Amino acid sequence: MSVSTTARKVSVGAFFSLLLVLGLCLHRDYGVSWDETTDHQNGAVNGRYVAELLFPGLLRGNPKLAAIPPLANYHENDHGVLFELPVAALGFLLTPSDSQTYFYMRHLLIFLMFVGGVWVLYQLGTIYFQSWQWGLLAALLLVLSPRFFAEAFFNGKDIPFMVCFALAMYTLFRFIAQPTAWRMVAHAVATAAAIDIRVPGIMLIAFTIGMILLEIGWAVPGRTASPRRWLFLALLYLGLTAILVVAGWPALWTNPVAHFMQAYQSLSHFNWPAKTNFYLGHYVAVEKLPWHYIPVWLVSTTPLPYVLVALLGLAAGLYQACRKGWGSLRSATVRLELLLAGWLFAPVIIVVALGSVLYDGWRHLYFIYPALLLWAVRGVKVLAEAVWQKQSTWKLSALGVGVFGLNALYVGGQMIQLHPYQNLYFSVLPPATAEQLMERDYWGLGFREGLEWIAVHDTSSHITIHTPAQYPLYNNLLILNPADRARFHYFPSPKSRYFITNFRWQPDSYLSSLGPEVYVIRAGGIKILSVFRRP
Repeated sequence: MSVSTTARKVSVGAFFSLLLVLGLCLHRDYGVSWDETTDHQNGAVNGRYVAELLFPGLLRGNPKLAAIPPLANYHENDHGVLFELPVAALGFLLTPSDSQTYFYMRHLLIFLMFVGGVWVLYQLGTIYFQSWQWGLLAALLLVLSPRFFAEAFFNGKDIPFMVCFALAMYTLFRFIAQPTAWRMVAHAVATAAAIDIRVPGIMLIAFTIGMILLEIGWAVPGRTASPRRWLFLALLYLGLTAILVVAGWPALWTNPVAHFMQAYQSLSHFNWPAKTNFYLGHYVAVEKLPWHYIPVWLVSTTPLPYVLVALLGLAAGLYQACRKGWGSLRSATVRLELLLAGWLFAPVIIVVALGSVLYDGWRHLYFIYPALLLWAVRGVKVLAEAVWQKQSTWKLSALGVGVFGLNALYVGGQMIQLHPYQNLYFSVLPPATAEQLMERDYWGLGFREGLEWIAVHDTSSHITIHTPAQYPLYNNLLILNPADRARFHYFPSPKSRYFITNFRWQPDSYLSSLGPEVYVIRAGGIKILSVFRRP
C-alpha cells in the first residue's frame, strides 16, 4: 500500500469517524422542530396502509395501529415518505410508548442520513477535482455550515432530500462517465429516492436527459456509447425511474398518474396557513415574495467567504469555457461544470419564475447547497494554484487562502458557542439587525429549553402554560421526561401561570400584563425565546 493510499484511508476514516462520534454525543441536545410530529404522522399513516396490505388482520389486533388515520384522503398525501415511513416503523417497533426515546432515535437517524450526504459530497469532489484532498475539503465545508449542521438533527424533509439529490448527482456523474446498464439502474434508484422524498426531485430527470443530449451532440471520438445506445439507456432510465417512484410512495399505488399530478400541483400552490413571511422587517405574502428573497437568505445564512470563493470558482469556470467557445463542450470537465452550474442556478430560477410558495428562509432549496460548496472549493483551488505556481497574484491569493482558513476555524468556534442553536447563525447581520429584519427560531427549538427551565424552577404538580404557537409547545413537551411532561397543561387563557413565545409573527415586545420576563434564551446575541410568569 502506497503512502498516498494510506494517508487517504487514515484521513478520510478519521474524519468520518469523528463526525459519527460527534453525532452520537450531540443528537440528544436538540429540541423537536415544528414539522416533526406532522412528518412522523405522515410516515405512520403510510405505514398503516402498507401493514394493512401485507397483514390484513393486523389492524384488528392492534389498537395503537388502528388509531392511526387511514391513508385515503389524508391531507399530507402530497409528501413522499421514503424517509419517514421506515423511521415511523422503527419508532413503532423500538419505542412504542416513549416519545422522548423516539425523538432521540429520530434525530440520530436524520444525522446518519446527513453523514451519508457528507460522504456523497466527498465522492463528488473527488471525481470533480480528481483529488481526494479537495473532495474532503468540500465535505468539511458542509459540516462547517452552521445551519445545515443543526438541521442535520431535526429537519427530516430538506436534509434527506438534499442527501438523495446529491446522491443522484453522484450516480449521474458515474453513469455519464461510463454508461453501463448497472450504472443506469443505480442512477434510476437514486432519482426515484429523491422524488419519493420531495417532488422537486423530478429536476434530476431534466438534468439527466440534458447530459445525455450533450454526450450525443458533443461526442468525443472513441467513446464507446453510440447515440442509439444513449437513447436506449435514456428510455430504460425513464421507465425504471417511474416504476421505482410509484413503488416507494404508497399514496401513488392507486392511480399513480393522477395522484402524482395532485402532489405536483400542491407543491406549486402549497397552502401555507400563515400566508406571510417576516422578511427584511416586513410581513410579505408568500405569493408575492421578491426575486431577491432566496439570494438574501442564502448569503445571510451562509459563511460569506464560502459565497465569495464560490463566485471566484464560477468565474474561473466561465472564463475557461468562453476562451474555448462551443468546442469546450467536448471536454468532459466542462460538461460536468455545466451540470454543476445548472444544479446551483436552475432551481432558483424556476422557483422565482413560477412564484413558488416558500417559507422558513430558503430551506426548500437546500438541495442546491452541495453545488455551491463544490464551486467554493473550485475557488479555493484557483487561489491555491496561484500560490503554488507563483503567479503574479500569488501574494493576494495566499492572503485569500489564509483568510478563508481562519474563517473556517472561526465558523467552527461560532458553532460551538451557538450549540444547540446553530440554526440561528447569520453570517453578515449583527444580532440586533437580524432580530429586526429576519425570521428567528422558526423551527421552535427554543421551546424545549424554556419548558425544561420551568420544570426545574417550578415544583408544582400542575403547571398551566399559554403560547401563541401551540405546535412547537406540544412538540417539545414530547421530548421531556414523562414525569415533567405530565405536569404541564396547555391553558389558552390570561389566567395561565406561564406565557412562552419565540416571537414568530409577533417580533415586538409583549405586554407587561403577561407578568415579568423570568427567562430568556439568546443564540449568538439573538433573542429567540422568552418565558413570562404571572404573579
